[in-house]
Amino acid sequence: MARLPVTSVGTASGPFRLPNVLVAPNIVHNLLSIRQFTTDNSCSVDFDPSGLTVKDLASRRPLLRCDSTEPLYTLRFPTSAAPPPAPSSSPLSAAFAMTPSSTTWHRWLGHPGHDALAQLSRSAHIPCTRAPAEHLCHACQLGRHVRLPFSSSSSHATHVFDLVHCDLWTAPVPSMSGYKYYLVVVDDFPHYSWTFPLRAMSETFPTLLHFFAWVSTQFGLTIKAVQCDNGREFDNHTTCSFFLSRGVQLCMSCSYTSPQNGKAE
Repeated sequence: MARLPVTSVGTASGPFRLPNVLVAPNIVHNLLSIRQFTTDNSCSVDFDPSGLTVKDLASRRPLLRCDSTEPLYTLRFPTSAAPPPAPSSSPLSAAFAMTPSSTTWHRWLGHPGHDALAQLSRSAHIPCTRAPAEHLCHACQLGRHVRLPFSSSSSHATHVFDLVHCDLWTAPVPSMSGYKYYLVVVDDFPHYSWTFPLRAMSETFPTLLHFFAWVSTQFGLTIKAVQCDNGREFDNHTTCSFFLSRGVQLCMSCSYTSPQNGKAE
């Protein structure tokens, strides 16, 4: 069985005697030995389905009542009797109180980042039952969203070359042959893809001309529609005039909405 590391031992002040308090930062909940508690305070603890009652051992007078609906019995001291937090310079003092978890502090402090919460925990400005860990916060996820998710498109072409998707990708590092740009063409019907390496962005239009001629010669077909983004390599006078002269429908996605051109992206 793995043992939890104990960083210090001390005595907690309050309405009951709590000597030999072990401080274990990695423990999830504060635990109390009932046998040791009743021995040190000359009292008894009665358990019932609603909670527990601490009574004086001699007179049987109730000293404290704690109701609990959780799976475990929880002993809570009155707020007025709760001991003050121990100063950081006194490692042998410990306060017996329910310490919030790092997830609770994350909500209370307005959802700070992991690094900020970890620094507060190490500096003893906030008492944590365990070191802050990476956790999935639903509110943080929603707060960082800048737009709603795009729904999947159900449209599909019925014949080859009825609709092709085009996109120009810029490589962060040129290839050994000097290619920095890659033109991707995807047929919407069979999802067959062609990739053309380019050395300059200005080669996009000549490559499209060659692709249109290749489709016409090899398959005897005509590309009817082209879907692309708002890049200047597609949205220019030369390219638009070519599509108009061939009767090709040019469909462009809205600005800053690249998912609309998702098949080629």
